[in-house]
Amino acid sequence: MPGTVKPSDIHPDLRRIARLVPKQVVTPVTLPVIRLVTRRMWRRVPKDVEALTLPSGVGVRLYRPSGVKGPGPALLWIHGGGYVIGHPGQDDELCRRYAQRLGATVVSVDYRLAPEHAYPTPLEDCYAALVWMAGLPTVDAARVAIGGASAGGGLAAALALLARDRGDVALAAQLLVYPMLDDRTVGRDQPDNPGLRLWNRSSNKFGWSAYLGDADPDVAVPARQTDLSGLPPAWMGVGTLDLFHDEDLAYAARLKEAGVPCDIQIVKGAFHGFDGIVPKAEVSQAFFNSQCAMLRRVLAPAAA
Repeated sequence: MPGTVKPSDIHPDLRRIARLVPKQVVTPVTLPVIRLVTRRMWRRVPKDVEALTLPSGVGVRLYRPSGVKGPGPALLWIHGGGYVIGHPGQDDELCRRYAQRLGATVVSVDYRLAPEHAYPTPLEDCYAALVWMAGLPTVDAARVAIGGASAGGGLAAALALLARDRGDVALAAQLLVYPMLDDRTVGRDQPDNPGLRLWNRSSNKFGWSAYLGDADPDVAVPARQTDLSGLPPAWMGVGTLDLFHDEDLAYAARLKEAGVPCDIQIVKGAFHGFDGIVPKAEVSQAFFNSQCAMLRRVLAPAAA
């Protein structure tokens, strides 16, 4: 990334809001406050959303498409938050949009957060939700996708690897929205790009340290995995002003090298989380439409 950023380097749809978005939100000091505010903001469950606790103890939110009969496609969605914050309620509107646009059952998982619950607990929570979702009578187990944003995208990538190795659920797709994939990014001797927003190297170091705990990074970190073969088709999207830009494109290239189809959407001048901050902006709509186009293609019913 370049060392400076001019207003013209930021996408036109994002220039105004970029002046208001902080460069860093999550620190060890702000973590308790953010969690408190998050719990209060999202403790109420909308009437059109079902909040359930699975036999494993994992909480989920369930979004059902309207006017759909019989078993259909499904998407397990994993929220972001650097592995240390976040709540499925933050993505209620997004999950509704996936459900209606795709005619799919959508499940958002309330996985336990680090550092109190380090690897592999958050990943196992997601796996339990995936297995449960695939067994729902409204779900066609041959048309199941997983996806997530930021740390949720990192968990989705790890979940795709875990599902491949365990063989309980055959995934049709993995949706990786500016995913947090590689702990080694924090160790590179390079200053933050001034165009970064929400998540910088300091945040990244804290998030990965909390998530990994005492785990072996060669086992826990998706980008460190040597064998990416046999994974489901992927969609990878990231902005050029995102800390994860380089690691995401490197992972996408490795997926392709391993024979895994991968759609890549690079948004020039977009910072981390841009689509969640201004979801109605044209650039955000195009980003979402690209995701849905890929999912509709791979989740289409098999020809008779």
